[in-house]
Formats: sequence, structure tokens, C-alpha cells
Amino acid sequence: MKKSRILMLLGALLPLLLFVFPLWNITLEAPQYPIPLGMDIYINDFADAHPHDIKNINLMNHYVGMKFIPEAIPEFKIFPIGIIATTIIGLLIAFKANYKWYLYWFILMLGLSAAGLYDFYLWEHDYGHDLDPKAIMKFTNPDGSVMGFQPPLFGSKNILNFKAHSYPQPGAYCLALGMGLGFVAFWVGKKEKRKTTAKS
Repeated sequence: MKKSRILMLLGALLPLLLFVFPLWNITLEAPQYPIPLGMDIYINDFADAHPHDIKNINLMNHYVGMKFIPEAIPEFKIFPIGIIATTIIGLLIAFKANYKWYLYWFILMLGLSAAGLYDFYLWEHDYGHDLDPKAIMKFTNPDGSVMGFQPPLFGSKNILNFKAHSYPQPGAYCLALGMGLGFVAFWVGKKEKRKTTAKS
């Protein structure tokens, strides 16, 4: 079997590890919490980083009017289907298609990943800005506008006396590695094609 085909196979299979490892993590540090509160985001679920973290985050956020973190969101049904579908497409391409299709698969995965990140940003924005006007505690910015509590999409951010951290987890790295292997498979396949053409 050609090296490019093997790379494409591995690239198509690696995103399936999203069903095993978390995709993202949001952690909140504050003086009143010796152990930071954290939430792992899987492709099909939210999970506590430590026991009862999500419950404690919901109780804390309730005071400033933020929505409760739901047990499920529509994306938890859509994303798994998308990963399974793109894996099947990737495997079919690896076994049946020309090396040029490896690049098309990479572009497809890149587009879907960008869409997923944008959707995540929109969820965070709604979560941090759509506040209950009847909240017990209200905070405003220096210009008088209502303060938002959106965690960062990537990196760290100070929110009142909290420091919020948002970073990818092993599942995201597996997805990125799989996409990268698909891209490498394209270039390796291109070289293999040149060698075959040169010999003939």
C-alpha cells in the first residue's frame, strides 16, 4: 500500500478519538475557589473537570443572570454525525480516490472545523451576554453598558475577580493531527505520482 494512502487512512480515523477525549476545556480561577472550577466539552456532552463543577458554575452564574449550562445542546447531535460522516468519506477517498481528493477532504475538514469554532464562539457570546434583567447582581462597564461575562474563545481573560481559561484538549489535537495527515498525504501522493510518471 502506498505511503500516501496509509497517511490518509490514519488522518481519516484520528478524528474518531473525539468520542474518547474532550475537545475543549473552560476553567475558572478565583480566590474563593482553591481548586478551580472547570468544564470539559466533549463532542457530545459537557462534563465536570472535578465533581459538581458545572453545578457550582451554574449556581455562581445565576447571581449575575447567566443561563444555566444545559445538559445537552443541538450540536451534541450534529457534531457526532458530522465526524462519522467525514471519517467514512475519508476512508472511501483513501481506498478508492485519486490523491487529489486528499486535499479536498482536508479543505472540507478545515471548513467544518472553522464553522464549529464559530458556532462555539456564538454559544459563548450568547451565554455571556444574554443576561436575565432580574438578576440579583448587576455589573456595568465604565461607559454604563451592561457588563458581559463571555469566556475567551482561546486563551485567558479576567472577568471580575475570576480568571477564565479556554484551551483545546486532546480531542482537538487528534482532529488537527488527522487533518494535517490528510494534507501531508496529498503532498506525498503528488510526489508518488511524479515518480510513477517519470518511470513510465
